[in-house]
Amino acid sequence: MYVEIIGYIGSLLVVVSMLMTSVIRLRVINMIGSAIFTGYALAIHSYPTAALNFSLVCINGYNLAALLKGKKDYAVVPIADGAFLSYLWDVYANDIAVFFPQARRDADYTRAYAVCCGATVAGIFLGTADGDAITVAVDYTTPAYRDCSVGKCLYAYLARQHVRELRLESASERHRPYLKKMGFVQDGQRFVKAL
Repeated sequence: MYVEIIGYIGSLLVVVSMLMTSVIRLRVINMIGSAIFTGYALAIHSYPTAALNFSLVCINGYNLAALLKGKKDYAVVPIADGAFLSYLWDVYANDIAVFFPQARRDADYTRAYAVCCGATVAGIFLGTADGDAITVAVDYTTPAYRDCSVGKCLYAYLARQHVRELRLESASERHRPYLKKMGFVQDGQRFVKAL
């Protein structure tokens, strides 16, 4: 009975890992699930299943080490072309609406940036400048890059551009944990970050 429960737990973790948007979380949870399932397979004397899952533990461990060792190389690119911004908005519209329900694609943003990892767009930042502050409308990161590294790169870039403060007038419940992790301070419905 207990052996079967261990097998179910291992299987569940492997399945849950496939739902992760962060590649690092996917690797960690999949590795734990595969390790548990390896133990289960050994307990029931299913050596091919044990070998397969032990191989997955090794593969996940190798790839996780490479992910943690390798530094992502980001570039912040000003978006001057409305057509490119429109294209990005179309691609990520549903996900952007989850995190920034008040944002409008047709608003007149004075600051628009794409954060790229190589040739891949990892994030979109839209806002309106007010002196040395920006009122943020969208600070969106694509699912594959949601490990805060995009935000760190973007905020460092903005600080070098003499931006001293970021303001969000309100934030969705889904976006608030990220804001707190990145050092935004909540004041009522408003969130503020000094750069």
